[in-house]
Amino acid sequence: MAVAVAVVSTALPIITACTSPVANPTRLRIATGSATAVYYAVGQSLASILNRELPDVTASVVVTAASAENVSLVSSGRAELGFTQADILPVGAPAGGMSAIARVYDDLLHLVTRKQGPVRQLQDLRGRRVAIGAPGSGTAVTANRLLEVAEVDDGLAETLWLGIDDSVAALRAGKIDAFFFSGGLPVKAVADFAAETPAQFVDLGQWVEPLRKSYREVYVGRDIPTSAYGTEPVTTVAVPNYLVVATALPEQLVYDVTRLLMQRRDELSGAHPAAARLNAQSAITTTPLALHPGAARYYQTHKP
Repeated sequence: MAVAVAVVSTALPIITACTSPVANPTRLRIATGSATAVYYAVGQSLASILNRELPDVTASVVVTAASAENVSLVSSGRAELGFTQADILPVGAPAGGMSAIARVYDDLLHLVTRKQGPVRQLQDLRGRRVAIGAPGSGTAVTANRLLEVAEVDDGLAETLWLGIDDSVAALRAGKIDAFFFSGGLPVKAVADFAAETPAQFVDLGQWVEPLRKSYREVYVGRDIPTSAYGTEPVTTVAVPNYLVVATALPEQLVYDVTRLLMQRRDELSGAHPAAARLNAQSAITTTPLALHPGAARYYQTHKP
């Protein structure tokens, strides 16, 4: 009996050692946006994929005001990954410890109003109450640039800094005349509003070239088709958005994140259709950011 007890007691430490975790998991915080917007939907799906397929990683999403805040979070080490519009990133300045993983898809600037309202073109915003996006959002940057180029910025009756959810609520309640929001098609909060209330989108196509000349050539024209919201089609201003990463993250880890981003595109597009536009040919175009060495290695070894 004594021998048996001794065997069992010596075996216990061995079993305990085998079941102990090898190391603490690597934390990957993904800075996204509003819980009803595209960055959040894609970010949640990406976090689920990383948690499932990378055993040494714990991924989670952070709800933010979107692009500008996301860049600040990644640059300061308060997030490891984040989504941002390309026009938020500085040109000819240090990247603040950030690199790119991929160009993901294009954000389209929505100027939303009521169908029977007084706003039919951008200049009709003069004398009106307009929501231009939350502080720290890419929407606010793009909308302010557009209003400046069109010489409408000083003519607004009231400028409100509201995120997408508050903007929809304010327009529904008649507290504003229109709102801006930049996102991949379709934006759920906008789609819900258009399904409940006769809505229309203001055509912004004529302002693409003035924006390109005054700011950067990242701006392009894209259509919001009838299929997106069941409304009349319009042309608007679009800007690429990127998934960015802290440059200090290990090369192999970023390689694996890039691999899963590309290989699980169908799963990501199930979370939001905008992710279906992700492809290796366009993903590598991330000016002014350089690709992280881990991302660059993935694309070099998996050329389409």
